[in-house]
Amino acid sequence: MKLVKLLEKLDYKVIKGNVETEIEHLIRDSRKVGTGDIFVCIKGANSNGHDFVLDVIEKGAKAVVIQEDLKTEVMEQVPEGICLVQVENSRKALAFLSAAYFDYPAEKLITIGVTGTKGKTTTTYMIQSVLERTGVKTGLIGTIETVIGDTRIPACNTTPESYVVQESFAKMVEEGCKAVVMEVSSQGLMLDRVAGFEFDYGIFTNLSQDHIGPNEHKDFEDYMHWKSVLFEHCKTGIFNVDDAHAKDMMRNAKCKIETFGMEQEADLKASNIQLFQKPGILGISYDLSGKVTMPVEIDIPGKFSVYNSLTAISVCLHFTDDIELIEKVLSEIRVKGRVEMIDVSPDFTVMIDYAHNAMSLESLLKSLREYQPKRIVTLFGCGGNRDRNRRFEMGEVSSKLSDFTIITSDNPRFEEPEAIIEDILTGVKKADGKYIQIPDRKEAIKYAIEHGQKGDVIVLAGKGHEDYQEIKGVKHKMDERVLISEIKAELNL
Repeated sequence: MKLVKLLEKLDYKVIKGNVETEIEHLIRDSRKVGTGDIFVCIKGANSNGHDFVLDVIEKGAKAVVIQEDLKTEVMEQVPEGICLVQVENSRKALAFLSAAYFDYPAEKLITIGVTGTKGKTTTTYMIQSVLERTGVKTGLIGTIETVIGDTRIPACNTTPESYVVQESFAKMVEEGCKAVVMEVSSQGLMLDRVAGFEFDYGIFTNLSQDHIGPNEHKDFEDYMHWKSVLFEHCKTGIFNVDDAHAKDMMRNAKCKIETFGMEQEADLKASNIQLFQKPGILGISYDLSGKVTMPVEIDIPGKFSVYNSLTAISVCLHFTDDIELIEKVLSEIRVKGRVEMIDVSPDFTVMIDYAHNAMSLESLLKSLREYQPKRIVTLFGCGGNRDRNRRFEMGEVSSKLSDFTIITSDNPRFEEPEAIIEDILTGVKKADGKYIQIPDRKEAIKYAIEHGQKGDVIVLAGKGHEDYQEIKGVKHKMDERVLISEIKAELNL
């Protein structure tokens, strides 16, 4: 492929060489450069690609894309025949180059992007499930995994680097996918990971304080701004109008706007919301009105499930008018690690959830309290080498909102589990909830199940979809679903 073809949708300046040169591979990692490749210099938090220009040329790179001016002594050492191209933003350039390199796969898919603080993961799986059942083969990119046909690739980031996004799109096209649904994080938008194409549908779930800190967003306004950027780059925006920040998210939108909610008037509105219980299951039902009228029942607890399902319905109505099919698929939805109920006993409910900070744990426990369980038993730990405040906050929330807290281990990393538990206890003791500490996570889960009482809801919080325990730099295989299966066998359940 000629370099000029890769550059066709970019503004750039040729500093040296000829853009008609032939290129083998597009590379963003200097360690992977080979003969005939083009290397894109990205300035990251820990390294700067501009420092490796001469190294990649020595390895055989034919072209280099830069953002910063190179030092004079570096420029003098760049040999003839090497093409140097300068752009305003090399991260954004990587996105456009990647789209061209993979022959613009997004144009061959219906692209659906979901952004918001909570609900992105569940919503993407709901959308994918309904679309697949309507005959629209759909890929998925998100916090848990990337799904391409029968292939499932564990995720590293909620929204991968632009090269990986475009590579995944291309593989989806090869697999015969007609659509893709993906989680779009504020970081993904800020770092141009989804630049280079326009979404067909952009979805806003909700917004609250999150991802604010030295390595993320400087303040809430910055966080909100980057979330809203999605709606400057999509054709149709679908918004939760009940959220306090919905109007802020719409302010600079350049797309057609559709809405859903249960408090405000909307294109799709949920009413007559009812909580229900079945053996081992907590769910919610409601009546849908607006564009369509239908009853909806979901075996996932909490009012947040209403919003997640409204989002899925809003999107899926663009693909099918088979209301009965949508209704049936939503009633069968299960999402790994997101209020995922595990069959243990008809007497009590056991669920696995990814709640790993005070905000998400509080939201979950308040939702569960509405079902008036005999007890809420919350089992959790906190990650090592992370902000200690999270430990204090989660401990206090669990102690206030649970009837019993089981404090255990969760990715201690390079800290001692007992030290992390002591921090959690500081928060637990700020309230008056009963508790026990059991560092070994399997033993903690076994204790919870063995002591489960009729009408209890047992929450295993923090791990969610994760299938490992990180200790001293090593990820040890550990899936709570497997642990529960082993425990059931041991207890003859």
